Amino acid sequence: MDSIAIIDFGSQYSQLTARRVREAHVYCELFPHDAPPDQVLALDPKGISRSGCPNSVYDPGAPELPAYVLQTGVPVLGICYGMQLLAQALGGKVEASNRREYGRASLTITQTDSPLFQQAISQRPSATGHLPHLPRSQVPGSAIRDLPHLPRMHVPGSALSVWMSHGDRVTLVPPGFAVTAASAGCAIAAMADESRGIYALQFHPEVNHTERGREILDAFLQVTGAERTWTPASVIAEAVARVQAQVGDGKVIAGVSGGVDSSVAAALVQQAVGDRLMCIFVDHGLLRIGEADEVVQTFRQRLGAKLIAVNAVEEFLEALAGVTDPEQKRRIIGEKFIRTFEREARRLGEARFLVQGTIYPDVVESAGPGRRQAARIKTHHNVGGLPQDMRFELVEPLRYLFKDEVRAVGLELGLPETMVWRQPFPGPGLAVRCLGEITWERLETLRAADAIVTGELGATGMLRGETAQAFAVLLPVRSVGVMGDGRTYAETVAVRAVTTDDFMTADWAHLPYDLLARISNRIVNEVPGVNRVVYDISSKPPATIEWE
Repeated sequence: MDSIAIIDFGSQYSQLTARRVREAHVYCELFPHDAPPDQVLALDPKGISRSGCPNSVYDPGAPELPAYVLQTGVPVLGICYGMQLLAQALGGKVEASNRREYGRASLTITQTDSPLFQQAISQRPSATGHLPHLPRSQVPGSAIRDLPHLPRMHVPGSALSVWMSHGDRVTLVPPGFAVTAASAGCAIAAMADESRGIYALQFHPEVNHTERGREILDAFLQVTGAERTWTPASVIAEAVARVQAQVGDGKVIAGVSGGVDSSVAAALVQQAVGDRLMCIFVDHGLLRIGEADEVVQTFRQRLGAKLIAVNAVEEFLEALAGVTDPEQKRRIIGEKFIRTFEREARRLGEARFLVQGTIYPDVVESAGPGRRQAARIKTHHNVGGLPQDMRFELVEPLRYLFKDEVRAVGLELGLPETMVWRQPFPGPGLAVRCLGEITWERLETLRAADAIVTGELGATGMLRGETAQAFAVLLPVRSVGVMGDGRTYAETVAVRAVTTDDFMTADWAHLPYDLLARISNRIVNEVPGVNRVVYDISSKPPATIEWE
């Protein structure tokens, strides 16, 4: 199978590049920048892409360009830090910018016949003006003075809205390179040496905010000549083979929550090992209304899976009593899950393997193994929250898949659509939506409010497609209100609804005002102890989807 190698320098966007490549049905793998060359080259990649990085290329100890990247002779694409590394390694110059670019920027294509931009430009209105083509040779240092006017030229069809995230910039391209695009704050926003198949972009084509970003990445795949054979069926075949190789004839248990991630992971492993899989559902008291019964019924009656249901409500709530720090909550829940599974495994005959529905956003935000350069955003209970003395060997067939890929695999496996499209729910459950101290009374308040939010959105059909995730959050904030001509001093509920297709970036859902009014009215009238409802209009970034 043809493939692309993506070298990860620690960018939060690295796996988005992998996702875009897979969307184009080309297999790819993500490697840390310091991976042994033999490990990367064993993939026999048709092309290599390099990601961004939190560092500057001139920082002491900053990650360097691995020598094998250029020695392979395959097409290369550098993105953000990857572009700056190419410039530095090949004789160009990188400097700190006096105009940092973060967010949307207008990109002007200065070389319209560049293979990376032809497809993107062809889908825009026809150009009515003319942009000068820069010579396909080294651009002199004066380029920084000569080019800033280009982004201000209005030439329909040659400008794109792109996503920038950089404080450094290339100020001199290496010999043999041509400048192919510029922005107001970055005169060299893209460069290429087509004779060597080396392309570099200062902006991020992999994020949704970049116009025609998919077409730009697809154009690079066309340059590599990679065949498009990566499909949900091939994902399943590979995952099953990997699980069989890892597990052998051992016994396996799967921690399931009823969510799409753990359900698809369990279904994949069941296909690999058959009746040697036992599913364990732990009711920790942090679930939504009626969820525990629904999970048990779905697994036993609809999937025919062997399932043990464990009631550990008192045990979890006792461990969480008085805890308000979100990271501590996650660690406690992660350890309690594992200890519960270990206890059940001993009863089942010492199963050695534990299946988890870990997906890539969990790994990225937790800076998990293989992501040493990435900044830790928060510890997911099933990644950074696991105890070091855990007795299990983890089986994680979805570890490098995004949510949409997981859903596609679930449908391919024949799982019910109601399960595949179930609203995402964090492993720690309501513990990370009940901010502050967790008590049974506060959980009941949150459950009631959440049921109103999801019920009202479900009635409008907006829980499928228009909003990727919606829920209520109980804040540790009391405020003064008036009910029945009397003073109240009660808690606040925040409503969170987002639109996203990858859960790495997200925008707040622009819900109709009458829907928000109905949700607010019902919560303050039907949920005791709440007198105020607010709506979260934060995007990701800078916020995350969950509040903790």
